[in-house]
Amino acid sequence: MGARTVALLLLLLLLLIHVQLWSGRGSLSDVAAMRTQLAEQQAANAKARLANEHLAAEVQDLKQGLDMVEEKARSELGMVKPGEIYVQVAPGTAPQAKAKR
Repeated sequence: MGARTVALLLLLLLLLIHVQLWSGRGSLSDVAAMRTQLAEQQAANAKARLANEHLAAEVQDLKQGLDMVEEKARSELGMVKPGEIYVQVAPGTAPQAKAKR
């Protein structure tokens, strides 16, 4: 009777471990979900890292000279130097080159 009880107890423990593997904390589905979250977070971190590098380069350019300031003023604010004439060509309105036959 002792050997049968031990075998039954081991079988119940094996069943408990199996249930834990499939449905408990740290289960296979839980690990798969965490891997997905990890991949998404790594992608977001890479995107943020690129944005930070771009901003750091822009700050460095602003510290080094006025060329970046002038470029920003021209592109974002539409500023021109004294004596310059500002000409804007809208897309689709530029003259088309004629094809030679």
